[in-house]
Amino acid sequence: MATNVTENQAAVAEKLMITPSPHVKDSIDTKQIMLTVVAALIPAMLAAIYYFGFRTLIMTAVSAAACVVFEYLFNMVTKREQSIGDCSAIVTGVILAFNVPVTLPIWMLIFGDFIAIVVVKCLFGGIGCNFANPAATARIFLLVSFAGQMTHWIAPHSAIDSVATATPLSIIASGEGTLPSVMDMLLGNRGGSMGETCALALIIGGVFLIWKGIIYWQIPVSVIASVFVFALLFGENPVYAILSGGVMIGAFFMATDYSTSPVTGKGKIVFGIGIGFITMVIRTFCNYPEGMSFAILLMNILTPHIDSLTINKPFGAVFENKSKKEGA
Repeated sequence: MATNVTENQAAVAEKLMITPSPHVKDSIDTKQIMLTVVAALIPAMLAAIYYFGFRTLIMTAVSAAACVVFEYLFNMVTKREQSIGDCSAIVTGVILAFNVPVTLPIWMLIFGDFIAIVVVKCLFGGIGCNFANPAATARIFLLVSFAGQMTHWIAPHSAIDSVATATPLSIIASGEGTLPSVMDMLLGNRGGSMGETCALALIIGGVFLIWKGIIYWQIPVSVIASVFVFALLFGENPVYAILSGGVMIGAFFMATDYSTSPVTGKGKIVFGIGIGFITMVIRTFCNYPEGMSFAILLMNILTPHIDSLTINKPFGAVFENKSKKEGA
């Protein structure tokens, strides 16, 4: 009898797999998810090429390739199983490229790719184990390390070596200059990082991901809605607030990262509201005109606590207060 029980336990153990997220629930695997995200970014890529030229395509390709190479070399050196086949490194490279100005020297972008893949992702165990979004963290690192190059914007259809122009957020912060029209903001005819300017293209890509079931609506909707509301409360123009900076690319493509966002529905909403609030606080009261990447990073750190506070309680279940139990 004991032998049969042991055999049954061994059989069950073989079927149980304990792995980090994302978890496969149907026929779609990680590679298919990542390739779908890349497809959703194509409209923003086309808009970037139209406004800033073919250098955007070169920078995006180099960034994606660098991320794949860094992940391959890290796995080779550490003798880990190769993971470049899941295409997550490609997504990181594309999103990071979209978050930098088209004038950024390519070697700086590659350095940012190293930070995103090796430091933020691989050193913490690879996909599903990183505590922060790699692209957002790398963007912050580049902004702090190379502030001048990371804030050198040019107007659409301008030469790379042309005179820098101000972004809408800079104009709002300084109170000097003329803001683009709302239509220009929506279509991307403004200064900014090469993949973040066309709000319409990012919305199309984001809605496509929601329709395909790749991301859930709670995070992007709560991020955009909270930015709108807090902009009103802080005396800012809410329409320009949601169309400026990295709100759209952050809400749809960075904050929704499986590994670094809450798993519960209520947690996703809390997470999104926190991002919107922190973004507007930084924009309104701090020296940086943009705060989306900082907000995502800060809320990434809080994600485990948000999950623990918003987890669904099973019907009839009673959770004991551990601290009281230990005190007793």
